[in-house]
Amino acid sequence: MIVLTNALKNFVTVVKNMVKNRNLIDWFIFLPFIALCVIGVVMVYSASAGINMQNGGNPTSYLIKQLLYAVIGLICVTYFANTPLGTFRTVKFRNWSTLIMVGSLVLVLLIGSRINGARGWINLGIINVQPAEFCKLYLILFLSDRLEVFKARSGHFLTDGKPAVKIIGVFSILLILIGIQPDTGGLAINLAIGLIIWLACDVKSSYSVRFILGCIALLIIGIPIIVQAGLISGYRAERFTAYMNPFGNVSGSGSQLVNSYYAISNGGVFGVGIGNSIQKMGYLPEPNTDFIMSIIAEELGAIGVTVILVLLVTLICRTIIIGIRSRYLYDTLICYGVAAFIFIETSFNVGGVLGVLPITGVTFPFISYGGSSMIVLSSAMGLVLNISMKQKRQKAELAQTTGADYL
Repeated sequence: MIVLTNALKNFVTVVKNMVKNRNLIDWFIFLPFIALCVIGVVMVYSASAGINMQNGGNPTSYLIKQLLYAVIGLICVTYFANTPLGTFRTVKFRNWSTLIMVGSLVLVLLIGSRINGARGWINLGIINVQPAEFCKLYLILFLSDRLEVFKARSGHFLTDGKPAVKIIGVFSILLILIGIQPDTGGLAINLAIGLIIWLACDVKSSYSVRFILGCIALLIIGIPIIVQAGLISGYRAERFTAYMNPFGNVSGSGSQLVNSYYAISNGGVFGVGIGNSIQKMGYLPEPNTDFIMSIIAEELGAIGVTVILVLLVTLICRTIIIGIRSRYLYDTLICYGVAAFIFIETSFNVGGVLGVLPITGVTFPFISYGGSSMIVLSSAMGLVLNISMKQKRQKAELAQTTGADYL
């Protein structure tokens, strides 16, 4: 009870600070975030209500849950935007977060729920927690902190062998645990986040550039070869087979992609209207998660999809700009990591829906149904808002000192 009371008091304090500092809020981050969350709640309801009624379920069940996740996401944004960034750099936080992250990824392998061939979720009743999602936020904070520290110490990350081994060790253990689940999409996104932060920190190292380009080349060349050789089997192999020849597997693994094409074709430019999708009525599996963009394309058309993508591009570009403006490498790396996170996740989902990339089960940021994704993305946006607010405070202080105009 004492812990809950203290947590409530701390949250009230954070909310008061947010209200007090409302003039420092970066609206190019906050407004697109709110708009995407609202669109997500509406489209999750539209994508799930009909099929739920058809199956005798509650048509508003997913609506209520997604609305709850959006509220929790708003709380996370508020908390991370108003908590001093130094809190996430303490030895205590780093040790505990690492222990919890590794422990949760081990726990999910032991008792996790298996969905679509992957054991990646821990059922907590009201929400299924996906540790691989939280790993994205952990890696952004962990790598930004450790790489900035060692960059300041030795000039280049790879010139100090012992710290490099520690960082790569933690990074590799987490990726291995995610790969064992197996979660191909989660593995690829976490790997990409780590590589981009590393490249941003050690960009002058030709070794770093060659290593990262080599990893990308191995993924592009190696995955098709592995599939063709039969080294990947089961559900994952079916997804790659569907990607390479969806119309040759219409009644099986290719049905998702084929029905996604139908949905996009039905929508055209202006769409058939919210609630009028045909493909969501049992034809397209998981219409409120992995393939929600197909339903949006069918109901809102190319115009609706374009609006959503513009909102996401605004978030990504603004985050990169905030990172470029920062005086501190730690803040810059966080912004680049968050921007990479949103960009890669969006690319994987849209690529899968269009058949440009294999279907990896990656959700669409802020739009797809899911609590873990909403919490992690909202927390990441809170970090970016925090950095932006800090920059505005510094500009205001400089203006007071020098007498210059503060814009």
